Amino acid sequence: MKILVTGGLGHIGSYIIENISKIKSIRELYVIDNLYSNKINSLFNLRKKKAKLFFINKDLSKKDSLKNFKKVDIVINLASITDAEKSLEIKREIYKNNLGIFNNVVAYCRKKSSKLIHISSTSVYGKQSGIVDEKCKKLRPQTPYAKIKILEENILIKNSTKISYITFRFGTIAGISKGMRFHTAVNKFCLFAILNKPIPVWKDALYQFRPYLSLRDAFKIVKFTLEKKFFTNQIYNILSNNYKVNDILKMIKKYKKNIRVKFVKSKIINQLSYKVKKEKIISKGIFLNANLDKDIKQTLNLFKNINNGM
Repeated sequence: MKILVTGGLGHIGSYIIENISKIKSIRELYVIDNLYSNKINSLFNLRKKKAKLFFINKDLSKKDSLKNFKKVDIVINLASITDAEKSLEIKREIYKNNLGIFNNVVAYCRKKSSKLIHISSTSVYGKQSGIVDEKCKKLRPQTPYAKIKILEENILIKNSTKISYITFRFGTIAGISKGMRFHTAVNKFCLFAILNKPIPVWKDALYQFRPYLSLRDAFKIVKFTLEKKFFTNQIYNILSNNYKVNDILKMIKKYKKNIRVKFVKSKIINQLSYKVKKEKIISKGIFLNANLDKDIKQTLNLFKNINNGM
């Protein structure tokens, strides 16, 4: 099996390529990344694998960027600018970049008859309350990033007779990888705790629920899809569990006692507390329930030998 991972040096992609040897059927792995986030360290000291690994430094937002790329069996599409809050400031850039990449990937998959694992986001639900699932008809995205994810999902639905795919709405990622980023909630909170700075929490968000996804569960669903050829042309919520912000802070406090919290205003308006259901994917025979406590402990341990100089 030949696999292409776009955006393969990022937070999720670097974890996938690091663990890809656990999927025995892969013979060739192609990783494309534009180095937008300078994550070249994601290629450092990769374990020797049976699969041959090829890295290509390429900007996939450019027209026809995949036109002459060799055929692979499956594309895992992770390439995008992912900072939801920052997307409010770079709206034009993120539309051009993320949609440009996505359209090129879809065109490639149609032309080469390659299957597609598309990574969307639970942020498409936006301003909700209570519990939501994949049948939710009133998506209320609050950022350009989330709005683009809905556009991408709809493009795939319109192409459902021409391409074999699966769409996963990932919860907020937690966990360590070579390409990890620190603008997502859990990692950001851990970083501020290590720096002995007040942890910024959106005003009124302390007891709000949000869906979170451990990298371990993210890889688990990718592995399941590749091994089971799980391409149903449907959308699935992918999360480890729903947690309140206060739950995350309590987990951090287990390992870093004297944390402080600073309440801040969010550029993302109308935040409400909501939970996301995962029963649809569980019904397919895969259990996702990684404990974020372990991810938080591992993240904090990255800095265990650093002392506060203040």
